[in-house]
Amino acid sequence: MPQQTQQGETSQSATPIEVAPRGRGAWIRLRTLILLRWWAIVGQISALIVAERVLGIEIETGLCYLVIGAAIVSNLIASMVFPATKRLSETENFAVVFFDLVQLGMLLYLTGGLNNPFSVLIVGPVIVSASSLSARSTLFLGMAAILIVTVLALFHLDLRSDAGFVMQKPAIFLFGTWIAIVIGIVFLGVYSRWIVTEMHAMSGALQATQMALAREQKLTDLGGVVAAAAHELGTPLATIKLTSAELASDLPEGSDMREDALLISQQADRCRDILRSMGRAGKDDLHLRRAPFTAVVEEASEPHADRGKELLFDHGALGGEEGGPPVILRRPEVIHGLRNLIQNAVDFADARVWIEVRWSPGRITLRIMDDGPGFPPHLLGRIGDPQIPRRARSGGSADRRPGYDGMGLGLFIAKTLLERSGADLSFANGSDSFKGDSVMHERTGAIVEVVWPRAKLEVSAVEPGTGIGTNVPITH
Repeated sequence: MPQQTQQGETSQSATPIEVAPRGRGAWIRLRTLILLRWWAIVGQISALIVAERVLGIEIETGLCYLVIGAAIVSNLIASMVFPATKRLSETENFAVVFFDLVQLGMLLYLTGGLNNPFSVLIVGPVIVSASSLSARSTLFLGMAAILIVTVLALFHLDLRSDAGFVMQKPAIFLFGTWIAIVIGIVFLGVYSRWIVTEMHAMSGALQATQMALAREQKLTDLGGVVAAAAHELGTPLATIKLTSAELASDLPEGSDMREDALLISQQADRCRDILRSMGRAGKDDLHLRRAPFTAVVEEASEPHADRGKELLFDHGALGGEEGGPPVILRRPEVIHGLRNLIQNAVDFADARVWIEVRWSPGRITLRIMDDGPGFPPHLLGRIGDPQIPRRARSGGSADRRPGYDGMGLGLFIAKTLLERSGADLSFANGSDSFKGDSVMHERTGAIVEVVWPRAKLEVSAVEPGTGIGTNVPITH
């Protein structure tokens, strides 16, 4: 049986939101690197002055200042040739970081190699590369740094004191320093790479979430405008229809004026029907801004009701509670998040999707279950991450959503939006949860449970005779 790897990777709508990729190399401004390099140059000059004049260490001062001068010249040229706001390309960033790596290696060669305690700074350019450049550039710079460290361990100019004493570590400590720097290059490079990649994925997914919520809000506002228009035009259209009908009854049968009056009546009916159909999703009227939670769930599932899968609703109170379902505000993030979850279930169900709503005095629970293959067990703990690794698709899974290559954004958006409303989400498989259950045995697919504290979702009931307020005119 093919595993439902894609069930954790669907998008939020038939047209998934895409975040345009952006090269890592375009993140950094040239001015930022120039300022950092000036700080490095000041530090290098200060270290040379202290070592020579305070500690009395003999150094090839002329050659050291020549190497530092190369960095100064490159900084001045970059400052004069390029604008301060220029953002470097991948190749330009790589060239700058590689130059800094070689310059630092040459300076260390002139000042004792790995016997110099500042040799650990060779890790710096690799970390910068891992944070801002491509994996290939980072790998190359990492290998170059290891090569430079290896060369410095074997070949370097000795550091000598005023008395002629050669400052050199024992071979075992020199080898330990080499090992430590190599491990630091590999570990810190990989660590920085993973962290930045995770942050970049999260940033892109959050951007997609904001886009989805903004789109849902626009659709809601547009429906509100139509609903308000239908509400305001209802009375004039009814008056037109009534007046035209009275005129038609008073006019002679077959006369042109009677036909015109009847035409006016028919067109008034047509305007009413058009406004009714357009305002079906209108929500700006205060009476329509709130609705029973079960009605909101059914509305969220409506776009997927005719996609060839049977949607079965089961609503009811827990613990013998009396009264109907809790009334909530029709918040766009709740509707959009629920729609994503229902779409995910419909996409991968074989024939049926069960949508179950339960409420008690303390909480509101929604469960969405299907009879598909379910979530892959090894991904259950990672569902809702913005990027779940893609796996090879079986023929059955590919047929469910032909041509779609998910990135986990759909469930991430749904999870993020619903958690903003105060919900807790959990994911499981029916094949594990309902094993041996004669009533629930058909629900073998994915299970998504969403639980809200009732106080976070429910709006206060309206006392009889008090009203819910005055409708506010739409100004946008």
